[in-house]
Amino acid sequence: MAKPATVYQLKVTLEYIKPAIWRRLQVPGDITLGKLHFVLQDALGWENSHLHHFLVGERRIGMVDIDASDDELEDEDTVKLASVAAEKSRFVYEYDFGDGWRHDIVVEKVLPGETKPKPLCLEGERACPPEDCGGPPGYMDLVKALKKPTKSNADLREWLGDGYDPEFFDLASTNAAIRANRTRRLSH
Repeated sequence: MAKPATVYQLKVTLEYIKPAIWRRLQVPGDITLGKLHFVLQDALGWENSHLHHFLVGERRIGMVDIDASDDELEDEDTVKLASVAAEKSRFVYEYDFGDGWRHDIVVEKVLPGETKPKPLCLEGERACPPEDCGGPPGYMDLVKALKKPTKSNADLREWLGDGYDPEFFDLASTNAAIRANRTRRLSH
């Protein structure tokens, strides 16, 4: 008899940013951390253009095909979420080692599921920082430049371009991105 499906409800919050940028997600318990990486990319709005890893206690789990010489790194494509996280536990997803985007992930609930659930964003707040903006300090400088434009921060605003609103979050677009990429990325 097949094991019943589980749904993990995760709250993902970018560390060192105030007010918080966060997403509440539901994912299958048997998702690998490699596939969870893609869900996080789509849910937050990142572009998947940098290295990443997960920190679970003393364990580092990431892309062994990129860093095959690192004996301490476990393969994210073989480690399932349910094997490293339980209800109320927390772990870290770090993206872009240069900028140092650390995401605190809390397992809020583990729910039974009738069928294998599909990744879904339930809610969230605020826009993802732009790629390559310099991590939390650089992002805070960008937000300040948008709120109080000056001659000294004109270069930052020009680099950012028009149309970025740090307060904007669109749940429908976020779920559309997760659905669009699920077929391509999560089926492998």
